[in-house]
Amino acid sequence: MKIRKLGKLGPNVSAIGFGAMSITGFFGPTNDTTSQECLKAAYDYGINFFDTADVYGSGSSEILIGKFLKDTRAEIKIATKAGIQTKPLRQFNNSKDYLTQSLDMSLKRLGIDYVDLFYIHRREADRPIEEVVETLKEFIDAGKIGGYGLSEISPTTLRRAHSVHPCMAVQNEYSLWSRMPDMGLIRTCDELGVAFVPFSPLGRGMLTDRPAKRENMVSPDLRINNPRFIEPNLSDNLSMLKPFQGWAADNEMTTATAALAWVLSRGENLIPIPATRTAKHLIEWVGASEITLSPKQLKEIDDILPVGWAYGDRYSVSQYVGPETYC
Repeated sequence: MKIRKLGKLGPNVSAIGFGAMSITGFFGPTNDTTSQECLKAAYDYGINFFDTADVYGSGSSEILIGKFLKDTRAEIKIATKAGIQTKPLRQFNNSKDYLTQSLDMSLKRLGIDYVDLFYIHRREADRPIEEVVETLKEFIDAGKIGGYGLSEISPTTLRRAHSVHPCMAVQNEYSLWSRMPDMGLIRTCDELGVAFVPFSPLGRGMLTDRPAKRENMVSPDLRINNPRFIEPNLSDNLSMLKPFQGWAADNEMTTATAALAWVLSRGENLIPIPATRTAKHLIEWVGASEITLSPKQLKEIDDILPVGWAYGDRYSVSQYVGPETYC
């Protein structure tokens, strides 16, 4: 596994991280044994950067990772997130009191006293980002976090935050079928020395040899109401993907490996965090960090899946509450 730096001032981590949302059963049923096997496989293949959040399985993702850390004594760089308050009603809360409470609870579930990276999961629109960063800086000064990150934000928000205290990482959806960060966010991260961490780099299970099937999606899977997974968009997207699947096979790669290698090719500051429930699926893409796509291959991929090829928006209207738009 190749290594990349988590921002200008951050630690060295595996070029591919592990997104720990799926191990809670969010995208299909699983169990603790299978989840622990998946975490072990990730670590055995050289992944030393795990990404979780307090809302993943209502804290169960952090608990599973905490157990893995305790049982294996593995040296893992941990990122977690807070800022989405689920009770009594779902809302975004970036207040100092709420973030302090959330961080302390996350550390307790993880069984550690420090995380390398602490994200604001969603920005509270009415609270100045400068105020939020001052809170995060206090966490850094207290030795609770190594650095802070922001999720689903615009380039202007990043610049404002970074002017108060350097940001370590920004996390947004990015893949061959979700390209909005190309419209300024990735460039801004590169300019400021901030790591860009793409989540869902495999298109929520679509950029694989066996794309996600609608009949296998059950609540709370957000794909059920996602425009790209609703007909006729779903069938159109599957049709568009077939030539890319063939191209990957012709180049002796799985579709997932090819898609992830493409993400890695977009810049040395990109550290994608694909998610999976099983070690079996992890093996399909974990070797992507060892692949360097040639200019010819990149041109061929662009010809097959040009910018904007996907049918349907990446979120429905109701799901688009929180992510900042800027294009």
